Amino acid sequence: MPRKNNTQKKLHVKKGDEVMINKDITGYNFTEKGTTGRVIAVYPEKERVTVEGVNIRVFHEQPSPSNPDGGRVEREVPIHVSNVNPIDSDGNPTRIGRKKITDPETGQSRWVRYAKTTGEELDT
Repeated sequence: MPRKNNTQKKLHVKKGDEVMINKDITGYNFTEKGTTGRVIAVYPEKERVTVEGVNIRVFHEQPSPSNPDGGRVEREVPIHVSNVNPIDSDGNPTRIGRKKITDPETGQSRWVRYAKTTGEELDT
């Protein structure tokens, strides 16, 4: 059944999560499978994430006030969110589940993400 109220896409990673690359990024002569990094930015509308130190490309920039010499600049490029898995406390990649937690003092509930391998909560 399609969503009617909240049409925002839910991703299994958030900004600041520690993730591991679970697939080689095709088309290049190097492998990045198994490398870990922190999520810098999340683009839910495009289903892509930018991971620190992964998928670095060289861009040629013209001189500007902030970079008066111009030249070659290395930057991370977004990759598809299906190519990353969050890391649990043991350092292993894990899948994500969602469960509703009720606070016994206030009676309010909220959704939290948890690691399927260890069962621990990822949202603090």
